[in-house]
Amino acid sequence: MTASPAASQDARALLTRLGVPETTFDPAGLPTRSPIDGSTGDPVRAADAAATEAALAAATTAFHAWRRIPAPRRGELVRLLGEELRASRDDLAMLVTLEAGKIVSEGLGEVQEMIDICDFAVGLSRQLYGLTLPSERPGHHMRETWQPLGPVAVISAFNFPVAVWAWNAALALVCGDPVIWKPSEKTPLTAIATHAVMQRALARFGDAPEGLVQLLVGGREVGETLAADPRVALVSATGSTRMGKAVATTVAGRLGRSLLELGGNNAMIVTPSADMDMAVRAIAFSAVGTAGQRCTTLRRLLVHEDVADALIERLAKAYATLPIGDPRQDGVLVGPLIDEDAAKGFDTAITQAVEQGGQIVVGGTRDGSYVRPAIVRMPTQSAVVQHETFAPILYVLTWKTFEEAVAMQNAVPQGLSSCVFTDSVRDAEAFLSAWGSDCGIANVNIGPSGAEIGGAFGGEKDTGGGRESGSDAWKSYMRRQTQTVNFSSALPLAQGVKFEV
Repeated sequence: MTASPAASQDARALLTRLGVPETTFDPAGLPTRSPIDGSTGDPVRAADAAATEAALAAATTAFHAWRRIPAPRRGELVRLLGEELRASRDDLAMLVTLEAGKIVSEGLGEVQEMIDICDFAVGLSRQLYGLTLPSERPGHHMRETWQPLGPVAVISAFNFPVAVWAWNAALALVCGDPVIWKPSEKTPLTAIATHAVMQRALARFGDAPEGLVQLLVGGREVGETLAADPRVALVSATGSTRMGKAVATTVAGRLGRSLLELGGNNAMIVTPSADMDMAVRAIAFSAVGTAGQRCTTLRRLLVHEDVADALIERLAKAYATLPIGDPRQDGVLVGPLIDEDAAKGFDTAITQAVEQGGQIVVGGTRDGSYVRPAIVRMPTQSAVVQHETFAPILYVLTWKTFEEAVAMQNAVPQGLSSCVFTDSVRDAEAFLSAWGSDCGIANVNIGPSGAEIGGAFGGEKDTGGGRESGSDAWKSYMRRQTQTVNFSSALPLAQGVKFEV
């Protein structure tokens, strides 16, 4: 599990190639680090209170101009962003690998998500549909339209350091909203590089207002300022449930809007009729991909008691051969956790699981930030199972009836992603019914991890209730307006009210 040296040096070379200026770096700024080998790079300039205030003022001014631009023209900017992302795809993907520790194919997949949402948003720019409504008053038309909302603050997390920004920014821009991005302080370099790519798209576009797309690198205080400022119409925050509750409280205190993508504690139900070959493959990726650091990572495996032993035996064999190490190397499937705190959290969860009656089937050890993914059989959904540990730990529990399995699936505070593996139409449809999964995402014969941009992404309960990406998630970035037009020469009142003067 040794890593090739100089990951941070490689990152600096990529930043130069991507067009990041030297003025980005500041010896007194925010430290940078690669989880691959722990090497530290040059600190980057962090936003102070004055820079944050300037960004807010510029975004407010930009909104007044951008909302006047026709939506299809706004879509042209996003189309150009997609082109620039395609041209920089490999370099951006490798930077994701170096800074977040993802394997190369996952880094490429994340940048592809950015490209995909740009394609989606370009089409959306001509489809921001409203409604025509019948009026009860003669000679009147009623309609419902969607108008630009205002500056949008995007607070993103380390595990998807660029894709989540793109999900928000592409939609916000076509909807008529400026964007201020506050990335995770654990992954500022990918944000800086993406912002440089965005600047090339803006230059090609030609007449975008100053301050339309901004980046504020910094710590918690930057996010708190954005959440508290009434000039920010929408705060889209991705991260822990604890963080999300703090953001929601602050934004609600000023009657603002928040869009929250928070914790997940995702389960897979495996029935006796399931295709076990498919299930094993889905479990391995869903539980181990991104070293267990996805919000959609599989954390609970709920297996019928008749097939549990055989399935666990197959999984243990697969886990025992997982290639762990430097994610830049060919064949590696499990890279490092993001930092030492995450690795300590892995240790703590393993210890608590054993204390709460768990039996370790495989894994559970570590070498620095590189951990051996663990499978732990649990007697019940105890406290450690209820808690989302951002690491590759898979808790296995058994059930007798399908109703019991669904109840177990839903009996956690989080409600993001879920799935069932079965060849039973009854079980599949029950899982997707109103009394089935209570999550925002429910899949049949597909793992819980990963999603296409065409569908709305998000979950319920402690996951926050927000929706990003596809479907009608764009409505979060706009304000609804009901309009009534009287084209008659009379003035009838609604509900037959008479008021003669």
